[in-house]
Amino acid sequence: MQTITFIGNGNMGLSIAQGLKGKYNIEVIGRDMAKLDLFEKILGVKIDKYLLDDFDVTDKILLLCVKPANVAEVSKKIKGKAKVLISVLAGTSVEKLKKHFKPKAVVRAMPNLAASVAASMTTLTGDEKFRKEAESLLGAVGTTLWLNSEKEIDIATALAGSGPAYLALIAEALADGAVKQGLKREDSMTVMRGLFSGFGKLIQEVHPALLKDGVMSPGGTTAAGYAALEEGNVRASCMDAVEEAYKRAKEL
Repeated sequence: MQTITFIGNGNMGLSIAQGLKGKYNIEVIGRDMAKLDLFEKILGVKIDKYLLDDFDVTDKILLLCVKPANVAEVSKKIKGKAKVLISVLAGTSVEKLKKHFKPKAVVRAMPNLAASVAASMTTLTGDEKFRKEAESLLGAVGTTLWLNSEKEIDIATALAGSGPAYLALIAEALADGAVKQGLKREDSMTVMRGLFSGFGKLIQEVHPALLKDGVMSPGGTTAAGYAALEEGNVRASCMDAVEEAYKRAKEL
């Protein structure tokens, strides 16, 4: 199996590793061996672990999963030229990554936490010659979409990368609403999870507007609830969330 070298052992790196285990050999480099041991324990498979200082990345496929603010510091600790650097860092440009890490090629990727269950929506951009390889690698943890510019991937980051947090907020709020009306918490959570599971399949085949129209009968319960959402500016707030997240991605 091909080896993938993770730089960083945080939540996103672990989520991707969960999706890749059994399909690739995984090695992880970091600054704290105790944290690397914990990464391996949670992952549940044997991996190769190394400390960051003076690690030779020559001709390796690197998956960069550190915080954007740590790019300069981390790049100084390794040596050699990687075959390709695949970065999952929000808002960190190809130019900046090439300047600090000096790999032979760079691909920016934006997966989300659903990578851990092989259901990520991952957007990609960067060096075209590594497009197929990057799509194959990230395709192991879900669906991929290659974009033509870094502006587009920053917008997509605000949608798919940050999206699980938005949907988690909506899911929690809907469950809380049912509890408020008298449904038991456990039952409310079960109904909410079933709702999202079924909706995830429906939205693959049906346009959102058509799906909404198909549920909303004249003077019915859905129309009443939908009107309350509109009064609360939920639509505008969702659009604003994407805009603000995109602005932040450009600032990083």
